Amino acid sequence: MTTSQESKVASTNTVLQVVFLVGVLVMFFTSLELMGDSFKLMGSGLAESLLRMTSNPFVGLFIGILATSLVQSSSTTTTLTVSLVAAGGLDIAGAIPIIMGANIGTSVTNTIVSLGSVTRKEEFRRAMAGATVHDFFNFLAVATLFPLELIFKFVSTPAAYLTDSLATVGGTQLLSPVKEITEPIATFVIQMAGENGIIVLIVGLALLFLSLRFLVTLLKGLVLGRSEQFLHKYIFGQPAISLLFGVALTFLVQSSSITTSLTVPLVGAGILTVSQIYPFVLGANVGTTMTAIVAALVLASAGEPGSAEALRGVAAVKVALAHLFFNLYGIALFLPIRRLRQIPIRLAERLGDLAVKNRAYALGYLATVFFAIPLITILGTRNLDFTYDPPRPDRLEQGPALEPETTSEPSSRRDPSVSTDRSADPVSLAEALEGRDG
Repeated sequence: MTTSQESKVASTNTVLQVVFLVGVLVMFFTSLELMGDSFKLMGSGLAESLLRMTSNPFVGLFIGILATSLVQSSSTTTTLTVSLVAAGGLDIAGAIPIIMGANIGTSVTNTIVSLGSVTRKEEFRRAMAGATVHDFFNFLAVATLFPLELIFKFVSTPAAYLTDSLATVGGTQLLSPVKEITEPIATFVIQMAGENGIIVLIVGLALLFLSLRFLVTLLKGLVLGRSEQFLHKYIFGQPAISLLFGVALTFLVQSSSITTSLTVPLVGAGILTVSQIYPFVLGANVGTTMTAIVAALVLASAGEPGSAEALRGVAAVKVALAHLFFNLYGIALFLPIRRLRQIPIRLAERLGDLAVKNRAYALGYLATVFFAIPLITILGTRNLDFTYDPPRPDRLEQGPALEPETTSEPSSRRDPSVSTDRSADPVSLAEALEGRDG
């Protein structure tokens, strides 16, 4: 065979690999969509009920973790949260801790994805570390910023200042190109399963494990060599570029679950390291906040200026911006300084080592961190009396007094933007504006 013929065969093989890769990626994304939809079918009502249960900031924080773990989408949780604020069903003081918890809950998808490599020891060790570095960053960010917010209003104060300049901008619904492809497939599967959440979950997990087996092999074949050099040099070579790439890609697909989950097989295959993907997943955290910001801007542009409806929309914008500032502060704390940057990376690698020694550690971590601890904490602290009153945007302070609704909630925690108007349906608003995350 001549050199020209060998070149043609190689090109044909590459094209076939790329086509196959696109098909596998569609399968992979659809599996994530199906897993999220399955939990919505089984627990969306529970998640909404949880969001309304905030009696103090600690309950709100762990409700955010549990609700997001149930629906596997921080975009769903945060969009539903700002919609509840705009509808008068939740106040600012209850909403801000929820969005902090949503940051932790969304990383459950990455951990589930890493389990696809559980039968291959070294690959599983790397994949587990790559998946949980996102978790440990969020744990550290919440552990640092949550107390600072309660004491000094560290997150809510700049959000309140910025809200006044943004609330009149308005917004439009963004469409996720990935969701446009996977949603019809997922809808078909759900219909074939009779909208049974358990069956949908089983199909989603089966597609996930199958797609990951092919994905790791294909990525090794396509990326090793020139493409691998491109990834190392231009995308993941510089932390700042990797961070911005994570922001941009997540903003485009409106799903940090998709973008961060993509890095798990890359780390599992040994193409990238945990240190290289770390800035990227932090950027994904910022990119996913845009969904709730857009939703809040849409809500804030509704109603007559100065009306109760418009004021509740302003409160929703403040909550969405608090989510953005929370992630920006977290990045400022745990990315530039090397010693602090190494903490989540080392913790993730240590968990990867433990998971390889005993697979039960991985399952125990998943069940305990994302479900058991939040549920126990919610039940144990729901009667705790703790006053938390974040600053509100000026236009809320200057707006008309809204009639408070009848509630057993302490008056010190009532937000003046909350009224008795229940005409808005927060669930339908969230569904209309929802982008996939998780």
